[in-house]
Amino acid sequence: AGASEFPAVNVWANGERTYVTSEIPGIDTGKVDISVAGKTLTIHGGRDPVEVGEGEVLHRRERWYGKFSRIVELPYPVDAEKVEATFSRGVLTITLPRAEGDKPRKISVKAE
Repeated sequence: AGASEFPAVNVWANGERTYVTSEIPGIDTGKVDISVAGKTLTIHGGRDPVEVGEGEVLHRRERWYGKFSRIVELPYPVDAEKVEATFSRGVLTITLPRAEGDKPRKISVKAE
């Protein structure tokens, strides 16, 4: 991941689900859009700049603000209808169940 990519993400998976976490503190969850298509997860959002009051002068602005968009390639297709997202203590967690049609199936051999 490059230093310019925001927000940074962690992705891990098992045979049933993929998990994506991202730290996005100070962002209103109403301004976060998550979409899934096949094996691609897209996270859009934004953070508004801090407004200063009348007669106040901003001396330093180091916290990032503006719009962001991250596209994450997933290890396998997921069931978009069952994706869940939670936000706690500044961390967005997205749980993406593997699509049923993509799960490996065990084939039983019948004796004749």
